Amino acid sequence: MSANNCNTYLIDGPAKILIDPGHLSFFPHVAAQLNALGIDIGDIDLIVATHGHPDHFEAARYFKNQPALFAVGFEDWQLIRRRLEQAGPASGLEDYTPDFFLGPGSLTVKGVELTVVACPGHSPGSVALYWPERKALFPGDVIFRDGLGRTDLPGGNGAVLKKSIRELATLDSELLLPGHGDIVRGADQVRANFKRVESYWFNYI
Repeated sequence: MSANNCNTYLIDGPAKILIDPGHLSFFPHVAAQLNALGIDIGDIDLIVATHGHPDHFEAARYFKNQPALFAVGFEDWQLIRRRLEQAGPASGLEDYTPDFFLGPGSLTVKGVELTVVACPGHSPGSVALYWPERKALFPGDVIFRDGLGRTDLPGGNGAVLKKSIRELATLDSELLLPGHGDIVRGADQVRANFKRVESYWFNYI
């Protein structure tokens, strides 16, 4: 929490894709880690926000003069836009305007093939990214290790979140890379985590 507020992931292949860059004030930590890998922020091709909460998308503003594209789900862009409009001109609304919106289906960036899964419930436009080549699932704040996303924020819905989690559980995942907390590694462990979350947390939403 003292270094960054959410888990930021880099897909480093033919395309460099940064998932959930986090809060703007914390991004120098991410930039330093990228530099340690020999990657400049100008090398990033695409920034993806899994959803429209500030702790996941705000650092997209760091790239306003860079070539990276920015993408988020349409419904959550509406949340972002309303929040920034209420904050006034200093919010930098123009710095966050997406280059395109994420919807269910395939997303190919310079040969990196991903699947976008709509998974509302934590927010109305939450999306997960699934990377079939690595059997890696990036669910944002939909599901964590032994936990799930809040439903008491604007647009949250417990019944919808349950449906989204059940859909994500059908994917052949060996890595669960959530928006906060620990990574879950191994197909058996990922399946077990989905089962634990459903058997316990579904009783409370």
